[in-house]
Amino acid sequence: MAIETNQIVSLEYEVRDGDTVVDSNLGAAPLVFMFGKGQIIPGLESGIQNMAIGEKGDILVKAEDAYGVHNPDAKQEVPKDQFAGIDLEEGMTLYGQGEDGNTVQVVVQEIGDESVIIDFNHPLAGKDLMFSVTISNVRDASAEEAMSGIPAENKQEDGCCSSSDASSSSCGCD
Repeated sequence: MAIETNQIVSLEYEVRDGDTVVDSNLGAAPLVFMFGKGQIIPGLESGIQNMAIGEKGDILVKAEDAYGVHNPDAKQEVPKDQFAGIDLEEGMTLYGQGEDGNTVQVVVQEIGDESVIIDFNHPLAGKDLMFSVTISNVRDASAEEAMSGIPAENKQEDGCCSSSDASSSSCGCD
């Protein structure tokens, strides 16, 4: 049975760029997301659509369906003084806030005397990725999950960490 839009999917994965593991949640909590809402990369979402609970599979996701093709124009020269207090190194990843308020990830490409060239491409842009996945669970979303788009497993309890239960491992805040 195919996974349907608005169902909650839990999966374990390992993703490789060639022979290099670039991300994995094996042995940890599963990735939990609402299917059909763009919460994971499109190529992985379409690749698991016809999988069932307990099924394992390898899914090759082409760059354009993962983190996009590498854009050589996605670079910017920034005055070096904007990085005051940061021990810059070429290749390091930095996070900032974009004009829309969302988090932006950049990679330091070159460090000059007066300026720094940063690359806005995702580090995995332009790369075909191999995902090895296991579907742990598929379930229908509750009415609240369907409205919010947030699976219950990913929802933070309001005030959890400020309560007297903050030391409780069931809080998830330790």
